[in-house]
Amino acid sequence: MQQDNAVFKNNNIYIIFSVTLIAMMGVASITPAFPDIIAHFKINPQQVGGLIVAFTLPGIFLTPVTGTLADRYGRKLILVPSLFLFGIAGISCMFAPSFFWLLVLRFIQGIGASSLSSLNITLVGDLFSGETRTKVMGYNASVLSIGTATYPAVGGAIAVFGWQFIFILPILAIPLGIWIIKGLNNPEPKNKTKLKDYFSRVWKTINQKNVWVILILSVILFIILYGTYLTYFPLMMKTRFGSESYTIGLMMSLMSVTTAIVSSRLSWISKKITIKQQLIIGSLSYFFSTLLMMIAQSYEMLIVSVMLFGVGHGVIIPSVQNLLVGFASIQERAAFMSVNSMVLRLGQTLGPLIVGIFYSLKGLSAAFGAGAVLALSMFVIIQFVFSTSPHK
Repeated sequence: MQQDNAVFKNNNIYIIFSVTLIAMMGVASITPAFPDIIAHFKINPQQVGGLIVAFTLPGIFLTPVTGTLADRYGRKLILVPSLFLFGIAGISCMFAPSFFWLLVLRFIQGIGASSLSSLNITLVGDLFSGETRTKVMGYNASVLSIGTATYPAVGGAIAVFGWQFIFILPILAIPLGIWIIKGLNNPEPKNKTKLKDYFSRVWKTINQKNVWVILILSVILFIILYGTYLTYFPLMMKTRFGSESYTIGLMMSLMSVTTAIVSSRLSWISKKITIKQQLIIGSLSYFFSTLLMMIAQSYEMLIVSVMLFGVGHGVIIPSVQNLLVGFASIQERAAFMSVNSMVLRLGQTLGPLIVGIFYSLKGLSAAFGAGAVLALSMFVIIQFVFSTSPHK
């Protein structure tokens, strides 16, 4: 308990948590309004997934660049302008005259978001170590889940007054940027080596079997999350149950609340079971969750399915982040974690596209069936490829 109190007396942790909340805002707050956006712009359900794709696409290409710059010139120099761009482009989405321009503005907002989800984890690695790092990583994942729990509910409530108003929220990134300028007290890397040597160290850190396994798992996981769950779960509730945006937001929030509870116990979980067992539990939770979503005919079944999804998310996300951040030193940590973030963006971008193909062929059942198959593939990879010794 004393260790926990010492952690929460560190002002930096609240900045890290705030960056995490902003990083998650870009998608989680707008998905409950998807049905309203479809109706307003007269587009089909597959097209609305473009709002996720446009936002996540820049991260695939820019995250390694911002990570490298953060290692060479410091975390603040990248983090602050990223937050300002995120906020300005985000609120501009309110005034998009067409779906095309909404996509353009989402792309620009995605440029600002591209560094956020890697630099927050990088800061955890820079500032904390050992069991304290495990605790902070779990707490950060809980904050992330609280955000994803709150944003759908808030977004759904705001969308009642009009879908445009959900884009007010990104303006919060601007005061956070100002706070970071004045309040973030972190060690900055002192990279004086040649770029060739720097990239050689980064590659040596990446080119390990378990790192590759984790990166592959991350792609699959985020295809399930952004393709099956975030894109088609709201549409399933609307078409199958006639749910309004606020009800959809509340149901999606239940998943995130479950994730927050589970991830906050990461330190305790890590003492009870191995990392491989954690990953297996997570993948099986995703599998049974998406199967239930495919066949759900009552709110009771939906509640069980989203809670199962939350258990999987609460176990896997912080476990993977905590494992990865320990592989790299401060001199190349931002670039290394940016590769993970790039992989996540790849999964986020591919998710709506890949699952959208199944939806176009066989409807909602196929979209959730695809998620179940992907989750099963995660289990197989973990069971037969992942090494019990993490640094291999």
